[in-house]
Amino acid sequence: MLASHQTPEADRCVDVFRRPAGTFGFEEFRRDPEDMGAWTPVLYFSGLEYPSPEATLDAACATVPWLAPLLGRLGQPPR
Repeated sequence: MLASHQTPEADRCVDVFRRPAGTFGFEEFRRDPEDMGAWTPVLYFSGLEYPSPEATLDAACATVPWLAPLLGRLGQPPR
């Protein structure tokens, strides 16, 4: 995993990772009390492939509503 970005409440996170073949991806997870704190994938973004960590983070920010504000990336055009 290259990076993990978590909400201040620690109930959501996005992990950015590199595949063995050299492409990149991300996944959004949620953690709920009824799941005893286990991280659960939200929408299964991990099957999508991107050429760089930057492109992956751009896609994650465009797709996961809470991520761009968390990272201070509001209003920034994709790279």
